Amino acid sequence: MFTVEMYKGTREERYSLVQKQLRALLEGEQNQIANLSNASSLLNQFLENTNWVGFYLIDNKELILGPFQGLPACVRIPFGKGVCGTSASERKTMRIEDVHAFPGHIACDAASLSEIVIPIVKDDKLIGVLDIDSPITSRFDEVDQEQLEKYVEILVEYL
Repeated sequence: MFTVEMYKGTREERYSLVQKQLRALLEGEQNQIANLSNASSLLNQFLENTNWVGFYLIDNKELILGPFQGLPACVRIPFGKGVCGTSASERKTMRIEDVHAFPGHIACDAASLSEIVIPIVKDDKLIGVLDIDSPITSRFDEVDQEQLEKYVEILVEYL
């Protein structure tokens, strides 16, 4: 059974706790959809000032919507298009302070102002991306990036 935690301590300590919770949620489960669903739900519950948390998964040469928390979203994103497609094609984290200043930004939710996208790679194979949007400009910083990348590393162990 899962209970909502009141996260205390430094940001790094709070992230460490949510990473431990992720391991506990995924332990013993190998179904990718179930694990991605719980991972997006956990992050949505943990993160403040976000309006979308979810996954896009590789389907041929494009990303297709996977498990998420938030408003309905774009279903298909070509590689190299928008923040998610760019992150996937370059296989690097994209931390965007103002999505409206990002060339080719794909606006699925008009309320989104900043975004972080982390590629999910296992055994040198791109699986998809973790996409998190915020209605606040410059919501994500270096600490978020470092800790969310660790979150994805843990998730990859169970995919």
